[in-house]
Amino acid sequence: MNLSIVIPAYNSKSTIISALDSVYNQTLLMGSTFKFEVIVVNDGSTDETNELVESYKISNSLDNLLLFNRSNSGVSKTRNYGIKKSKGQWIALLDSDDVWNYDKLEKQFDIINNNADIDFIGCARNNEILKIWGKEIDDLYEASVSDLLITMFPQTSTALIKRSLINRVGLYNESMTHAEDGELWVRLCNAGRFFYHPDSLVITGGGKNSFGESGLSADLDKMYKGNIQILDYCRSSSFIGNTQYKLLRLFYMLKHYRRVVIVHMR
Repeated sequence: MNLSIVIPAYNSKSTIISALDSVYNQTLLMGSTFKFEVIVVNDGSTDETNELVESYKISNSLDNLLLFNRSNSGVSKTRNYGIKKSKGQWIALLDSDDVWNYDKLEKQFDIINNNADIDFIGCARNNEILKIWGKEIDDLYEASVSDLLITMFPQTSTALIKRSLINRVGLYNESMTHAEDGELWVRLCNAGRFFYHPDSLVITGGGKNSFGESGLSADLDKMYKGNIQILDYCRSSSFIGNTQYKLLRLFYMLKHYRRVVIVHMR
C-alpha cells in the first residue's frame, strides 16, 4: 500500500512549512517502510512559497517531496494537477494552511486495514461535532448522498481517497470556484463506500470558523450558488428525486440566510 499527499499552495509562505512538518512528523511515516510521496503544487504564488518548499526539500534531503510550479489557475485545477502527477494507491488531500495531528494517518489506515471495503474516509477537524438528522456521529459512519446534501462533510484536509474510486468518477469539476469539494464528494459517495470517523485529527485554518471568514468559504453568496449547483447536478444525475430537490432548495435558502445573519452578528 502506498500514499500520495497532494498540497495546493498559493501565497502560503506563513503556513506551508507547518503543513509539511505535520506530514513528515506522522507516526505512520516516520522511520517506517511505508511508501509515500508529497506533491506540492505552487499555484502561481507571488511570495516566497516556492523558495521555502525548495529549501525544506534540500535541508531535509527529501527525495519524496515533489514541487511543481504553475501559473495561477485556482484550487480545483491545482488539486487535479497534483492528483494526475501522483502515483499512490491512496490519495490524501491537505491544504497549505492546515495541519494534521501527528497520528492522523495512523488512525485512518488502522480503520482501513480493519474495513477492507472503505473507498473514502474523512474525520472531524477543529474538535467539531458532526450531527446528521440531529443525531451525533460518535463512531465510524458510512454516509449517503442524502446525508451529504443535508450536512456537507468532511473538510478537504481530512480526506483519504482510494485512487480506484477517483478513477471511476473523475477529478474535481474545474468550472466550480466554490463548493467544489462537495460536488466531488457526492460523486465519490454515490459510486463508492464513503466513511467518516469522529476523531478530530486536523486543524484547519488555524481553527477559524468554517464559513464567513478568510478563504473561499468567506463569500457566502458564491458558496450558496455552488451548493445549488451541486443540488442541480444530483437531480440531473438521479441521485435524488424532484420532491427531495425542492425541499433541499428551500433548506439551502434558509441555511444561507441564517449564515448571513450569523456572520453579520460576529
